[in-house]
Amino acid sequence: MSQNEVVSYEGIEQLSLDAFVRPSYLNYAMYVIMDRALPFIGDGFKPVQRRIVYAMSELGLRVTTKHKKSARTVGDVLGKYHPHGDTACYEAMVLMAQDFSYRYPLIDGQGNWGSNAAPKEFAAMRYTEARMSAYADVFLAELSMGTVDWAPNFDGTLSEPRMLPARLPNVILNGATGIAVGMATDIPPHNLNEIIEACLRLIDTPKSAIEDICQLIQGPDFPTGAEIITSKEEILNIYRSGQGIIRMRATYEYENGDIIITSLPYQVSPAKVIEQVALQMREKKLSMISDIRDVSDQDEPTRLMIMPRSNRVDKDALISHLFATTDLEKSVKVNMTVIGLNRKPQTLGLLEILNQWLKFRRQTVVRRLEFRLNKIKERLHILDGLLIAYLNLDEIIRIIRENDEPKPILMQKFSLTEIQAEAILQIRLRQLARLEEIKIKNEKHDLEKEKDGIEKTLGSNQRLKSLIKSELKEDAQKFGDERRTLIVERREAQALREVELTAVEPVTVVLSAGGWVRAARGHEVDPVNLNYKAGDEFLSAARGKTIHPAIFFDTRGRSYSLLAHTLASARGQGEPLTGKLTPSNGARFLSVVMGLPNQKMLLASNAGYGFVTDIANLVTKNTKGKAMLKVPRGSEPLPPIYVHNYETDSLAAITTEGYLLVIPVRVLPELPKGKGNKIIQIPPARLKKREEHLKLLAIIPEGATMKIHAGKQSVRFTPGNISDFVGERGRRGKKLPRGYRKVDRVEIINPESNDNS
Repeated sequence: MSQNEVVSYEGIEQLSLDAFVRPSYLNYAMYVIMDRALPFIGDGFKPVQRRIVYAMSELGLRVTTKHKKSARTVGDVLGKYHPHGDTACYEAMVLMAQDFSYRYPLIDGQGNWGSNAAPKEFAAMRYTEARMSAYADVFLAELSMGTVDWAPNFDGTLSEPRMLPARLPNVILNGATGIAVGMATDIPPHNLNEIIEACLRLIDTPKSAIEDICQLIQGPDFPTGAEIITSKEEILNIYRSGQGIIRMRATYEYENGDIIITSLPYQVSPAKVIEQVALQMREKKLSMISDIRDVSDQDEPTRLMIMPRSNRVDKDALISHLFATTDLEKSVKVNMTVIGLNRKPQTLGLLEILNQWLKFRRQTVVRRLEFRLNKIKERLHILDGLLIAYLNLDEIIRIIRENDEPKPILMQKFSLTEIQAEAILQIRLRQLARLEEIKIKNEKHDLEKEKDGIEKTLGSNQRLKSLIKSELKEDAQKFGDERRTLIVERREAQALREVELTAVEPVTVVLSAGGWVRAARGHEVDPVNLNYKAGDEFLSAARGKTIHPAIFFDTRGRSYSLLAHTLASARGQGEPLTGKLTPSNGARFLSVVMGLPNQKMLLASNAGYGFVTDIANLVTKNTKGKAMLKVPRGSEPLPPIYVHNYETDSLAAITTEGYLLVIPVRVLPELPKGKGNKIIQIPPARLKKREEHLKLLAIIPEGATMKIHAGKQSVRFTPGNISDFVGERGRRGKKLPRGYRKVDRVEIINPESNDNS
């Protein structure tokens, strides 16, 4: 039994799922492709658009008439031609009325039809009114001239045109978008004058290449203006293949220190751009901007004001960053898929589209001329009969008076056709005057002259071309306008690095013992006296710039870094560091430092080992930190300390038992990470039992004084009297005087400024 064979089971016909679904889905797919989503190359319309235009013409809603409620049009479209949802139909109608969606709108609307800022926020169809625009006459002027085929509507009670006799290539002028099954279309709009020039070139020189046509057509011309920054070579390739990507960029100008956006890429709303910029501002990624506002009005539909924070901001770099990170620069897809003249979907290049449309236009003009020629011949035939009647008027009157059925007698006596005899019988008495005979002869003369002209046109390829060209030029003069979208060469937009986007301001980063962090503007803040959470207290603070990373050191010897401007404000109690970083289990944050990348730091453990490294080595993007200091088992790291001058600074190391050793900093190695070298000797047995360990380290700049605090007592060591404690690296050092061995803190007094550090 074959797969598709029908099987009868208890009187029920059965089919395999594949045999049932495949034809059903294919039928649906073809319906969507042919009758819903793709435009016909002739008039450039999808069925719903064609039906809207035709229904409005049937309602008499021409450009010279009054507007009528949109609901009236939608009702006629749905009830007579398009049995689908009213919302979808009305949205299609709205698009045809929006001058920012259609390059050449087909509908002239009254009321709220949306705006570029909110294209979907249009009023309901019961509130808006509409009539056709002057451009819509392009599709209707020849509709009654035998130019199109007609088909029954969905219920067979009415007829509707299968296409409209477009006098202009609307498919490329207004473009089209649509998604079918397995295929889609995205045809960009173009400038009417340029397209007509290209059509005229093709009429005169049918074998013109795409390169010749692109000398006349610069590229797409979008209703919202903006700029196309795609190169001419890429545009040429897109027109050759019918597919590609067009890059669009907003236009802007500088005004009183602000950046004014004057036009946006196609289908980009100001609200979307404002949202994207505001998001970066909220995330502190765009502190160069103080505010962004939409100041658009009726005279200037697009006017976005971007206000830099200060005059020092590089506006060129800022706008380049915005192009790279927002919809101020956007890609527009090009996919020129249409229903061709052969009624099959196909993707065509620009040259093929224009050639097929010209073929369609030629067919339309020929049908119009042939229709008019037939009408003229019919009228001339009647006029010939009327002239016979006037030549034999008395005899014809006698026959009519004496016979009940005069038509056959008239046909036989004067060799008339039935149509001519009927026309004679329809003559009124007042038309028997001599003047009417003269009018008939004049009308016949004019019609014969017109008939002769039409026959010559139909018989001459050159005359037909001239007629088509003259009509195209006439429409170009009526509807043509200047290009709105400029095609320019621009440098590729570059997003600024996060550091470059940050305003350079002094900042103090404060870390609490509970691991909460905050950043205060300026260096004058007193971190100790800030408000802390209950049970929490000050632990460490670092002063730097907003562009510097704040580097955190934990009890496992790992470093972490966060950009200072991303930290919570000091107006509150900050935020837990664990919300941004992921320290290992059991580790707690020990201190925070900031500085330039080449600033040197001393890292050491309380086991007495340490080394010097650059701050750049401490920076990491890993939220789990970076292993910097190798800490012996049972020991802990000490807070990092700044090295002022690696060559001249001294290092004071003090143990818990009061041993002090002063060595030159330069004897310690510079390492990117590691354990380091021994700074001061601590007996291993005492270190292992935690009876003694390194407690404090202090950097002593050249000429500075060190003041040691032990309880309420303190003692000063000047460069002269500290020499007793100077020794070689790794030595035991010398005990401090009795009473000063339980050191609480070390104070360094700078000789130049007499400041404490």
